[in-house]
Amino acid sequence: MFDLPFTFQSLQDAYRKGMEPQAVVEEVFRRIESVGDPGIFLFLFEKSEVLAAAIALGSHDPSKPLWGIPFVIKDNIDASGKPTTAACPAYEYLADEDAFVVGKLRDAGALLIGKTNLDQFATGLVGVRSPFTPPKNAVDPDIVPGGSSAGSAVAVGHGIVSFSLGTDTAGSGRVPGALNNIVGLKPTLGALSASGVVPACRTLDTISIFALTVGDAYAAYQAAAGYDPADAYSRQIDTPDLGGVPPKLRIGIPDEGSIEFYGDDIQAASFRDTVSVLQANGAEIAEIDFTPFYDVAHMLYEGAWVAERHTVIEDLMRDSPEAVHPVTRKVVGAALDLTATDTFRGIYRLKELARKTEPVLAELDLLLVPTVPTFYSVADLEADPIGPNSRNGTYTNFVNLLDMCGIAVPVAQRSDGRPGSVTLLAKAGQDGLLASLGSKLEHLAPHLLGATGWNLPKPPELLPAPREDEIALAVCGAHMSGMVLNHELTGRGGRFLERAETSNAYKLYALAGGPPKRPGLVRGEPATGTSIDLEIWALPKSEIGGFLAGIPAPLGLGTVELFDGREVNGFICEGSGALGAEDISHLKSWREYMNTLAQSRPVAAAE
Repeated sequence: MFDLPFTFQSLQDAYRKGMEPQAVVEEVFRRIESVGDPGIFLFLFEKSEVLAAAIALGSHDPSKPLWGIPFVIKDNIDASGKPTTAACPAYEYLADEDAFVVGKLRDAGALLIGKTNLDQFATGLVGVRSPFTPPKNAVDPDIVPGGSSAGSAVAVGHGIVSFSLGTDTAGSGRVPGALNNIVGLKPTLGALSASGVVPACRTLDTISIFALTVGDAYAAYQAAAGYDPADAYSRQIDTPDLGGVPPKLRIGIPDEGSIEFYGDDIQAASFRDTVSVLQANGAEIAEIDFTPFYDVAHMLYEGAWVAERHTVIEDLMRDSPEAVHPVTRKVVGAALDLTATDTFRGIYRLKELARKTEPVLAELDLLLVPTVPTFYSVADLEADPIGPNSRNGTYTNFVNLLDMCGIAVPVAQRSDGRPGSVTLLAKAGQDGLLASLGSKLEHLAPHLLGATGWNLPKPPELLPAPREDEIALAVCGAHMSGMVLNHELTGRGGRFLERAETSNAYKLYALAGGPPKRPGLVRGEPATGTSIDLEIWALPKSEIGGFLAGIPAPLGLGTVELFDGREVNGFICEGSGALGAEDISHLKSWREYMNTLAQSRPVAAAE
């Protein structure tokens, strides 16, 4: 029991074999004592209370996805009947009820253990801006633990609990993940309700999730997500199961002229290694000038958003400024010199900067960045409380301002033994794509889990199948991943399921006209046909009508027979469409045809 990894799968397997959740609770408290870090918790529940909650779960119930899974929450998130301090004793209040997300997690069977330390009022990326004893980094106590969700990340890094809740405005759900060698999932804004959360910047805040694996973080996210009418910023965001990764993803990274590691050559090498791993597995890497994203990042602690932080603690700053941590007071106090006019100027400036990023992002499926540019020690922060904190936000501060989702993924250990980590970023609503790719990536770049010494478990077996509200759709040309019309699927909530082949009864044609050039898949007789490469995507049924309306003759949707005998809906072409078209069946692949075309004609002719 003492060696049992607290991954979801490990615990669920043990529960199926008869282990009681009370035994897990006992082990949680034994691990807390063994770690011996008084800075992790600001409010640790009584063991008897958690044992009673474990007993109240009753018999093992697999229908509850988090049954018996232990977790902790950052102490700016409410738990019923418990104090919330946001790491400021003068601010403390007793919560009347659970935060919306905490309630959903408990309903899913999770066991709440306690509330964790943080940079005061969630202002900081270092984890040492607390009037309480700061927690120690789980991997290396000389390194800062990362903030503001320091205690939540450290608890997971030590394997004390399976997952935890943090919050993320500027990177607080990603930076501590990187520094403690764990996953940090920052969802699309509004996917997780902010009801019962002390705001930092209400327009930019989200609850975040730390876990030992991507799959665990995403499973907790699925259980916690949901529309909350009481939260004016709540949004209904799709949370599909983890699935396949499109074989051709175009991933943007900062180019050589704009990537920043502040002299950390080892971190630079670690990032390059991860890029190479993705390239070796089919990703197309596009180097982009990251200056527009840095410009957006600089807006977070200028003007409007500093003033927004001030709204939370205005009374405290006026009446009891000594109760506020000196660094927090300095950062938030800058709001006193701002005017309403400054706020609107900041909003306009952000809109202008965001517009500059739009054409860049439109050409990409996602971004890949280092989670942190380098590492800072506790001593570094004692010498300079501001500079290292700002640099920790190099690749995180712009994300919520641009309404993007992200996930920090541990990768192979750096050459000096420090943890490796990269962050995947995409537009709002693409959380499932990021988690699917993140799950693949963590297994392509294996590492130990947090500071535990536990090995990364085997990847989950993914069954590529549409949900009840989706339809499987076979595409063979311009709608495939990496092709010019793929956005017509992803923009409608489509998600990749699997690569496949038709039966050997088909011919493939390059139809006349364009751009873009389009294929025609025509069914004939097995004796005269061949098998053609396909991708199968899941598309929401609610989007089928609009999708059909954009399909030009002679193309349409029909039934496609696969090589393994299955039949799926897919693009087909009327026989008349082959007239005047080029027979490219011998290539067996539209992608191969386009590659051939690109080699023989100007690039503009290809997709």
